[in-house]
Amino acid sequence: MISKDTIDNVFEAARVEEVIGDFVNLKKAGANFKGLSPFTDEKTPSFMVSPVKQIWKDFSTGKGGNAITFLMEHEHYSYPEAIRYLAKKYQIEIEETQQSYEEKQKSDERESMFLVSEFAKSYFADILWNSEKGKAIGLSYFRERGFSDETIKKFELGYALDEWTAFTDEAESKKYEIDFLDKTGLTIVRENKKFDRFKGRVIFPIHSMSGRILGFGGRILGSDKKAAKYLNSPESLIYHKSKILYGLYQAKQSIAKEDNCYLVEGYTDVISMSQAGVENVVASSGTALTADQIRLINRLTNNVTVLFDGDAAGIRASIRGIDLILEQGLNVKVVAFPEGDDPDSFARSKSFEEIDAYLKEKSQDFIQFKTSLLLEEASNDPIKRAELTRDIVASIAKIPNNIQKEIYVQECARIMNISESVLFNELSQILKRGNREVRQQARAKTPFTGVKKEIKKAEKIDQLFQMEKKIIEILLLYGNEEVDFIDFTSETDEDGRKKIVKAQYSNAVCKEIYMHLQEDEIEFTNPVFLKIYYEMIHLLNQEQHISADLFTNHEDQEISAAVTDILMEEEKYSLSDWEKHNIYVKNKENYLPKLVMDVLYNLRRLLIAEKIHVLKSELKEPETAAVDLTDNQETLESIRDYTALKQLLFEKLNRVL
Repeated sequence: MISKDTIDNVFEAARVEEVIGDFVNLKKAGANFKGLSPFTDEKTPSFMVSPVKQIWKDFSTGKGGNAITFLMEHEHYSYPEAIRYLAKKYQIEIEETQQSYEEKQKSDERESMFLVSEFAKSYFADILWNSEKGKAIGLSYFRERGFSDETIKKFELGYALDEWTAFTDEAESKKYEIDFLDKTGLTIVRENKKFDRFKGRVIFPIHSMSGRILGFGGRILGSDKKAAKYLNSPESLIYHKSKILYGLYQAKQSIAKEDNCYLVEGYTDVISMSQAGVENVVASSGTALTADQIRLINRLTNNVTVLFDGDAAGIRASIRGIDLILEQGLNVKVVAFPEGDDPDSFARSKSFEEIDAYLKEKSQDFIQFKTSLLLEEASNDPIKRAELTRDIVASIAKIPNNIQKEIYVQECARIMNISESVLFNELSQILKRGNREVRQQARAKTPFTGVKKEIKKAEKIDQLFQMEKKIIEILLLYGNEEVDFIDFTSETDEDGRKKIVKAQYSNAVCKEIYMHLQEDEIEFTNPVFLKIYYEMIHLLNQEQHISADLFTNHEDQEISAAVTDILMEEEKYSLSDWEKHNIYVKNKENYLPKLVMDVLYNLRRLLIAEKIHVLKSELKEPETAAVDLTDNQETLESIRDYTALKQLLFEKLNRVL
């Protein structure tokens, strides 16, 4: 167990904007930060972070909370893991009891696989630096590639001994179960045999965005032609090759800072470029680029520069990735290295200044790149030129932004010397075909049944829930404030006429609300709001301040989530930049007394209306007038009294019944 002091120190040190900023590209929005949701594929920001309140809210999914809950949602950490991650980030020493072997066994499968992978990373690194064979073979190889010791440690590179069961034997001696060694792919199990997958290879650990070890890549150093040059971990519960970018953990801060991501193909490309000073670089690890990988980049920036080898055949094979990036709404630039060079060799032969200058000078728009590449093949052949033009327009069609589409069409018309109207016509036809295919696919999935689809009615708003939520919001934001209240009471004059009398007094907001709810014996109907309210009343009775932090960092996840949702609701408007359109939101503090009384009166009004409804349902159908008077008289009097009270509340709210 992690000690309470450690947890308190972590909460005190952690800054939610810093923690989330490691995973999401955040931009200033008034007093807050906003960015694209890391949980959905969206083009417009709906993710909000409040440094003042130290909470976040994703309006596209409804998720929210503090720094801990973000790590639990985004990285699928358990609560203790999230605490450990933040303790490491903020260099806080963790006080905890030693985890026993029995406790390790109780860990779920996913966590066990992470533990095994973390052990493997440390083991391979230890072999590389501290064993004779590791230094002579693995470390020598990395140094021959030009990697400095600092770089080798930064990427946590390692070496697996060229022995059949060296790693497996060591892991089992440390009580790691063969079942999880098998499931992570570190050990290959065949009937009664077991052996190391990466034997005799230098090791490239593959990290998640937060730094957890997901899998490994291994490069063979021997001359065995039957063995694959590179070998990766197999797909598993924690390793999905199509959803991972190599080097993203090391590059994420640089990508966000530079607002650009360089995309290469292999491990050594990333490492050499990073060592040369170009740190905002990641690799697809030899796989065809996927939409999931692009979305990872999009969390940090919407600008991608694809770096191609000087090999023309390789460039053509990789062009599909550009269309996929465009389809995801990112801006694409392309740089091709001189023939015979790749990012690895180029970075090792040049200084940072030379690399930086080359990347800036040779960076091309994707249309310029595509036309310059394919026009050589088309030459003066009109048919090939027409095919090239259609190919480029098909790429433009994938861009979600209509303004960008039009600009690219104009650029294409200029380069290809074709009228814009012809290209716009071709673009229109491509888009129509795409829309038709989408409709056909949708119809195929939902065949016509002959029954007209019923239009779903809008759900009725739960007004009582909204009133209770508003009371909790007021208590969280303004519960400790002392304000001047104005109340209205009903009095009868000498002539028997009722009149409204105005009364003014000072009170703390929390005490005023508590007094009214106690007086009317009102209980919250929502169980989560009720728990929050009881804890607030406890603070009030102890003469302590109501602090939002106590609830956003609450151990009860229901309470934490509900409070975060309430506190971030008022920040939602800043996502739309309403002030730019001369739309200004009232400051609640300017009319706080009225806000408090209005919500209390409205809550009473709703409860009274519900009570009247119940009483009316209890009225009996009379058989005779006498029965009506005797059986219903008391109920009718109650309805009359509640209706009069309801009338008074409407007068206080300045409404008409």
